[in-house]
Amino acid sequence: MQIKSKDFEHEGMIPVKFTCKGEDISPHLKWSEPPKNTKSYALACTDPDAPGGNWIHWYICDIPADVTEISQGGPVPGKEVTNDFGKTSYGGPCPPSGTHRYFFRIYALDIKQLEGIKKNNFMEKVKDHSIDSAELMGKFSK
Repeated sequence: MQIKSKDFEHEGMIPVKFTCKGEDISPHLKWSEPPKNTKSYALACTDPDAPGGNWIHWYICDIPADVTEISQGGPVPGKEVTNDFGKTSYGGPCPPSGTHRYFFRIYALDIKQLEGIKKNNFMEKVKDHSIDSAELMGKFSK
């Protein structure tokens, strides 16, 4: 699998537009080459450099298998799960200091829908059903 964005390159800087200092809208994402038996996708955007550990910026599950792209700013083709900002929508990069890395990971799943999904069990349930994944990493500093 591969995941790319029209808005930033892998390991490149994320433009201000997609952060708390700008419009705080989600970037364009497109993935390709999923396994043939993919039944749905899940997406996670996290910051492992946050002071308290892995900060959740965006969790989406139940993305239909025939969807392979999210347009800049949405709409989101799946179920958004509460993030560490306490909301169920994208929360852009907003590091307290320094340069942080933001990982956008797409997971191909062997199930159409994840049941009982919450912030605290999202990754466990996704990994239980993941058959492939890809990541795109961008950086941001205030």
